[in-house]
Amino acid sequence: MDQGSKSMKRRPTIAVIMDENTSAGGDRYDISKRYFAAIDRAGGFPYGIPYVPDLVDQVVDEFDGFLSVGGRINFPKQWYVDGDQSRYPISDRLAVEIALMKGFLARDKPVLGVCNGMQMLGCLHGCRMVSDVHSSWSGAINHDRGSPLHEVTIQAGTRMADIFAAETFSVNTFHREAIVELSDSVVATARGLDGVVEAIEVPSLSFAMGVQWHPELFDPADHPGSRIFDAFVKAANQRL
Repeated sequence: MDQGSKSMKRRPTIAVIMDENTSAGGDRYDISKRYFAAIDRAGGFPYGIPYVPDLVDQVVDEFDGFLSVGGRINFPKQWYVDGDQSRYPISDRLAVEIALMKGFLARDKPVLGVCNGMQMLGCLHGCRMVSDVHSSWSGAINHDRGSPLHEVTIQAGTRMADIFAAETFSVNTFHREAIVELSDSVVATARGLDGVVEAIEVPSLSFAMGVQWHPELFDPADHPGSRIFDAFVKAANQRL
């Protein structure tokens, strides 16, 4: 091996929790390739993680970052405001994903949550949710419509504001559930024009961030919201 090869730094490895077809019986893993493409483009190596509890400790030990992707699974009732609860199917994903996220957070390894992942990150830090933000939040738009875009405003002075380098931009909307109560451990870094929380960060950790929109679906060349993947992989790379 020549000297140039010896000096090459390995790419950070990112554990990506698999999603599943909960709406069709939950009998197979089902995840968009775009998550993997986004991590690869940002300079990391993504690996899909199945729902195998015995894998958790090894994954936390060996991987440099954790990506919690979108999905619709049954969260614990205590994560919701009083009188509310999840309307989604029970999934084997929940226990494995909670263990993985807690493990990465405990070691202060980078964690990025997308949609479902943002909600889990927030609730593990004391936030609470509603199961249907359109009917629970006064003036809320229908966030569960698929293709329509809506504008978000970024909170100045946050680390996400530095990442996005934009005060406002439009995002997609695919979520029925939403965080409505923030804990002292979490900062809302973006909100929709209706006030709904669209992004969060945990200031006490080196990189623990979540976005409600799906940045993997945007063109990374021209959409500020997709820059979160670059920041995430950069944070993982700094641990090497």
